[in-house]
Amino acid sequence: MELVVLSGKGGTGKTTIAIALSELAQDVIRIDCDVDAPNLYLFYQGKDIEKKEFMGARKAVIDESLCIKCGKCEAICRFDAIENYKIDPFVCEGCGACNLICPQNAIKLHNEKSADTFITGIGNDIISRAEMDIGGDNSGKLITYLRRNGKKFNKNDKLTIIDGSPGIGCSVISSITGSDAVLIVTEPTISGFEDFMRVVSLCKYFRIFTMVCINKYDINEDLSKEIENFIKKEKLFLVGRIPYDDIVMKSINELKPIIYYENSKAGDSIKKMWNSIERLIY
Repeated sequence: MELVVLSGKGGTGKTTIAIALSELAQDVIRIDCDVDAPNLYLFYQGKDIEKKEFMGARKAVIDESLCIKCGKCEAICRFDAIENYKIDPFVCEGCGACNLICPQNAIKLHNEKSADTFITGIGNDIISRAEMDIGGDNSGKLITYLRRNGKKFNKNDKLTIIDGSPGIGCSVISSITGSDAVLIVTEPTISGFEDFMRVVSLCKYFRIFTMVCINKYDINEDLSKEIENFIKKEKLFLVGRIPYDDIVMKSINELKPIIYYENSKAGDSIKKMWNSIERLIY
């Protein structure tokens, strides 16, 4: 069983909730697919047991000894990455058009390192994660690799919880493809609602079983009600309404999961939400 935690925008509390659910579920595989801002591992005193280079992006390179300076590559490059028979690797998108048009076969596409991938051991469980290189390409290939890397350590069909990227881009699509269920974390703000609707459309397109949690629902209860009406209209499952809680910021600053604070209203609500999720996915 794979549960992906998503949000339409950053800052909704997605990672806080993903960590809390991982703690409540216990004995889970954790995969951090939010590769632009991976911080799941920060909450654990883990040890890296595997590190590999991820060769993701392709870049074009001109062999000057073969180049006849015909200019065809520069003319066809839609990204303006070629000037004076030189390729700017920071602009090149690796599309391969220059390679195809070159009459001398002087242009080759080379794989380029874009990230380091890790398996971090935390007790009997692991976190599959990545650290992007500066300017590295956040591709669906990297997300797919992280998921596959995590599965290698899932010998007993444990629950896998994936902390996905915000938005609806390629990395999100790679996170939910082939997964069993999605939990969308939204908030009652105009931008939060708009982005939430876009994520719902994506999940419906891929026919993924979709649950919803409204975080900080009490900062705008009228808008929360609108979100709830939308959830009913789309026949989704509202599994949690989490109140605003100052202790959440303390939890983040202290790198301690929110469910371990005794007086946390948010923590108590997430515990109730997990009970609802368990009933739906098992």
